Amino acid sequence: MNINELLDSKEGEKRFMLGNEAAVRGVLESGVSLAATYPGTPSSEIGDILFKIAKEANVYFEFSANEKVAIEVATSAASTGLRTFSFMKHVGVNVAADSFMTSAYIGVEGSMLVLVADDPSTFSSQNEQDTRHFARQANIPLFEPSNPQEIKDFIHYAYDISDKFNIPVILRTTTRVSHMRGIVETGSYAKNTKTYGEYKDNGLHVPVPEAARVMHKNLVEKISDIREVSNKSPLNKIIDNGAEIGIIASGGAYNYVADVVRQNNLKVNILKLGFTHPYPEELVRKFLEDNREVLVVEEVDPLNEIETLAIAGKYNINVKIHGKRDNTLPEIFEYTPDIIFEALQKLSSFDDKRKEPNQLSEIALPSRPATLCSGCPHRASYYAAREAINSLNLDLESIHPSDIGCYTLGIAPPYKMANYLMSMGASVGTSCGFSKSTKDQPIISFIGDSTFFHAGIPPLINAVHNKTKFTLVILDNRITAMTGGQTNPGIPIDGMGDEAPEISIEALVKSIGINFVKKVNPLNVKEMINIYKEALAYDGVSVIIAKYPCNLINKQAIRERKYKIKVDQDKCVHCNICVNNLACPSINEIDGKITIDQVCNKCGVCTEVCPTNAIHKEE
Repeated sequence: MNINELLDSKEGEKRFMLGNEAAVRGVLESGVSLAATYPGTPSSEIGDILFKIAKEANVYFEFSANEKVAIEVATSAASTGLRTFSFMKHVGVNVAADSFMTSAYIGVEGSMLVLVADDPSTFSSQNEQDTRHFARQANIPLFEPSNPQEIKDFIHYAYDISDKFNIPVILRTTTRVSHMRGIVETGSYAKNTKTYGEYKDNGLHVPVPEAARVMHKNLVEKISDIREVSNKSPLNKIIDNGAEIGIIASGGAYNYVADVVRQNNLKVNILKLGFTHPYPEELVRKFLEDNREVLVVEEVDPLNEIETLAIAGKYNINVKIHGKRDNTLPEIFEYTPDIIFEALQKLSSFDDKRKEPNQLSEIALPSRPATLCSGCPHRASYYAAREAINSLNLDLESIHPSDIGCYTLGIAPPYKMANYLMSMGASVGTSCGFSKSTKDQPIISFIGDSTFFHAGIPPLINAVHNKTKFTLVILDNRITAMTGGQTNPGIPIDGMGDEAPEISIEALVKSIGINFVKKVNPLNVKEMINIYKEALAYDGVSVIIAKYPCNLINKQAIRERKYKIKVDQDKCVHCNICVNNLACPSINEIDGKITIDQVCNKCGVCTEVCPTNAIHKEE
């Protein structure tokens, strides 16, 4: 939809919204004053939209250096009485956790909502973890909408809970819910007028042990009171069809249940849960007593199922409970309607009236591995690294810790520049470990500019202080690229679109005592190969800053390249270095000839790697 409609839509109008768009509308309708995030799919679009409309909505918005900082910004602002919003992907909560766990103890004077987008099946993440564990561990209420309308509506409800109990709350979405589209009826919206609050020292904002004990007691009492609210919440409702078989479903998993039940006209009772922590014990108890068998449907971990089993045991209810624990449903990956259908057939066999699926073609599709974009500066960085390693005969023993970003695609042949990865910033920390645990194996690790600011600085300080030896390549492509091109502290623009101080990576790295620091344009391949060789010979931590803008933000410069990249077939000796070693997707061998296709961005790297100058620029 046109994002201007997020501000212009009147109460009662209907709009076709993405789940993440509905989240923005929800927080605007709720009167949010401040929002902070670090971008991460599947929640990225929320920040992209706020970046564009925050000024007009009179909301302060920032792309924080990482999720922990975002939580700290939102929590402290909420302690001044403002209504605040933070959002992130599921693994972002790991980074935020240190402050987030204590935020529940300290509480909020205004209200605070944290939207966390989980990623079942790990479409764009390094793991499949379930945020609901954090809600239970931190004693924070959690809500699970199943569609864009519910995202918007639940946000209002969640803020009310936060207001009433002075506690942060979590809205948990999943990839399908964040990215599904649906009709959303908008509520009333008025431009935010509250831009400042007032901090009042109530003596309970510093959790030294004596105070923390009191805070924990208060928090447990709050959760006990909120449990009564969840039992009566309109977000949790029973759809009673007079059947003996029931389904408990929450979040996006409910959509699959609804589809299967409707399409097959199944007679089952459904308990739809939207307010899942604290778990509505009395409501679930009633549902169990009214059904002979119950299937619990949820993505990712069996948390609701375990709670349901505990309730059945506590009240000695004679009901069979099925789900992940008895293998009625798979324990991993997101669901599909077929998975739910087959699970229900195990409980109550019924005729399978589904249409026969079309037969799959016997023709095998060609493999299309993900690859770096045509003209991506990271390709030049990896090509140069591979050439340096090969020329020094270091291939077999070299170690390449990598990080979270599009440059992780360097794992693929022919570069093979990623063979160890854990989390944001971990390329530097793990290089410290490899430096101490190996003797002669050269280490070249890679990290992006945004990731460096996010979590790469502390481990680099650690590397210097503990006298490690490795080469770190900071791939500074002037943007947070993989999540869609958001700003970071190295960009002279902030989250409001205003000019901002640009943090110099080079100055920062030198300031912590690293003496080998080389900044290079990675498209200058030969220069970069020589720098790699120097860095590998250096006895200590060496840093190479490969600085060149991502194609996503370099479009104007690409359009201004008036030359073309041509292949002189008479000079081509068919060494295939451009095809096999550089592996640019714009270069192909067709009918025995090297060709360059229309998607070429004319970066010119291929002209440098061609040993016979057969590939050249032509005006």
